[in-house]
Amino acid sequence: MIEIISQPWPWYVAGPMIALVMFLLLLVGGNFGVSSTLRTLCTIGGAGKHASFFDFDYKSQMWNLVFVLSAIIGGYIATNYLSSPDPLALSQSTIDDLSALNIEFNGGFAPTAFFEWESLLTIRGFAVLVVGGFLVGFGTRWAGGCTSGHAISGLSNLQIPSLIAVVGFFIGGLIMTFLLFPLIF
Repeated sequence: MIEIISQPWPWYVAGPMIALVMFLLLLVGGNFGVSSTLRTLCTIGGAGKHASFFDFDYKSQMWNLVFVLSAIIGGYIATNYLSSPDPLALSQSTIDDLSALNIEFNGGFAPTAFFEWESLLTIRGFAVLVVGGFLVGFGTRWAGGCTSGHAISGLSNLQIPSLIAVVGFFIGGLIMTFLLFPLIF
């Protein structure tokens, strides 16, 4: 296993890299966003025959598919070859907060209570997956894009609808974290 970096890149490295990607996208006239990839996949699969939303030139969006495939491959490489074997350093107060919600911290990035196949086979896990997936899909379509598209691309282009969407995402996240999440778990 190659051990390069055990902590996230600092903001002063990651931020300029995101800005560079956005600048390059502005030069070529592209918009960054991951939710449009699903639309492109549906179009390739023939959904344009049934809904006009999917009837567009998908070949102009092939770069987006390459981006998502690269993110999946990059995640695999990072997880299997570049990750540190040391447990995640998490503050005790965060561990206590998770424990109050009946979430056991196991030293990894994702709680096993949510991200194991066994949890999917429970009624609660399946309901969270299906209802959560529906709400994310509905919200993405209603907002005209995903969080990454609005927060990175839309705000970089100074689009007021993206600013409104990002504020809405944050408000929704706060409501979920402090009101709904404790009720569900």
